[in-house]
Amino acid sequence: MARSQPYGFACSGGLVDSANRFDLFKAPGVATTLRNFEVAVEGGYRRINGYSLFGGGSSARPNSSNQIYGLFVYADGVIAAGGSNIYFSQTGTSWLQINKASVASSGDNHTAFTGRSALSLTSPAQYSFALYEGTSIYGDLVMTDSSGSNKPFLFKMTGTDSDITNRTFFASQITISGSTTAKFCTIHGRRLVVAGDPSTPNTVYISAVNDIDDFTGGVSITLEDQIVGLKSFRNELFIFCKNSIFKLQNVDNSSALQVVPVTKNVGCLDGQSIQEFGGDLIFLAPDGLRTVAGTARIGDVELGTISKAIQPQIKQIADNIDTFTISSVVLRDKSQYRLYYGKSSQSDLIQEGIIGTLRPEGWQWSETRGIEAPAVASGFTNTGVEKAFHGDFAGYVYNHDTGNSFNPAGTESDIDAQYTTPDIDYGDLGMLKTLQYLKISFSPENDATPTIRVRYDFESTDTPQPADISLGTVPLPSLFGSAVLNSNTFGAGEHPTVRTALTGSGHSNNFSIFTKNTNQPYIINGLYIDYVPSGRR
Repeated sequence: MARSQPYGFACSGGLVDSANRFDLFKAPGVATTLRNFEVAVEGGYRRINGYSLFGGGSSARPNSSNQIYGLFVYADGVIAAGGSNIYFSQTGTSWLQINKASVASSGDNHTAFTGRSALSLTSPAQYSFALYEGTSIYGDLVMTDSSGSNKPFLFKMTGTDSDITNRTFFASQITISGSTTAKFCTIHGRRLVVAGDPSTPNTVYISAVNDIDDFTGGVSITLEDQIVGLKSFRNELFIFCKNSIFKLQNVDNSSALQVVPVTKNVGCLDGQSIQEFGGDLIFLAPDGLRTVAGTARIGDVELGTISKAIQPQIKQIADNIDTFTISSVVLRDKSQYRLYYGKSSQSDLIQEGIIGTLRPEGWQWSETRGIEAPAVASGFTNTGVEKAFHGDFAGYVYNHDTGNSFNPAGTESDIDAQYTTPDIDYGDLGMLKTLQYLKISFSPENDATPTIRVRYDFESTDTPQPADISLGTVPLPSLFGSAVLNSNTFGAGEHPTVRTALTGSGHSNNFSIFTKNTNQPYIINGLYIDYVPSGRR
């Protein structure tokens, strides 16, 4: 009688769907499905958090049902561009409209500011933001939108009283030159840099030094390609175009100012994908997500593709880029880059995104479904707390990456999460195996109730496939100092291992672990399988 054999692996490597199934025999720890999971900083695959209404009710809509076009974490709250207006809120329970006509140089108190007439914005679209630290407590915030119909808008708030009515407000439009408008903005070398006027789509405009609303003493540079985004990085200004990338050098020395091509073969599909992360710039190119990295040679750069593992998803986005609304965000405490791509015509619960986590061994990926985020932002408040928000097509603002459920328009919905391994051949595809039992190592954040599915021989219809197995409740660890009598299960380990018997035979098999509920997240650390070789057939 054949003796049982052990086989185990750690969950590592993230989503891989650009390799054939035989290649993945060598990498059992990666995933062929990793939906609404993220690669955890500490290792393993963690079911993601949900999101909740900012403010908790209908007040999370700053401008009725008008789409949220942009968000920015500012001072002790968030700025939200909704429809044709721009608002600020500390709590989400009330919103202060800030797109006001020009104010006095000394600023307005709350009463005077709210009484001023609104500054009309023409059909705005997705916003770009640039914060100039300057000398003010919260900084001067510049906003441009991708419609190309509006001049840059400048807003500043001063005062540290928690009561916003005791603060001072400044708001005005920035004149570049006549009626010139801008789609993109960034701060570089103590100057404001803007671009994207529809009549001059290849031109970059640079303000005077330390005077971001003065372009009379600035300069303009015209490139050979249409600009889609700007980003200041490592003392250089990177100019992303449709089919090329340039960098601007020596901005403080007009006689030495020069534009140097980084590449004329790779462009950026959407400026909303550009983020600074981990000492690098990430952007969406036609052939994948790429980074702009400084090489060992001073002044030199290299471009690297980081999304080869999920190339089919990237190709889908690239091939349909004009039908998607793109947004992106960095969650620093999780070492994550998130990119969302959605359509206003789709249900919120089928909107999609991808999550990239930077691990010591490189980038690892997963995907989201159910987060509608045409606008998303993260940043630090004036107290140093990192917060993240996203907004949807229906005009709601949400606390991003928090809670245990999806919450579109305040309706609690399950998080449908699934992890599927590649098919595993246990080192010999020709040998038939009978599975005896499975052990899974979890790190639950509260009681988790996962279900297991086993599929043999690449889900062949010629092989009997067993029924799904409910694991019941994975007990929450009882840690000294935090466990509560009559609430926690005593005796559970910090990373409990759950065992379940298995049925069925095949030459190979995969495992799926899934949940669809509003329970708290959990991490899947690794799997251990006991099987019996059953001869060759």
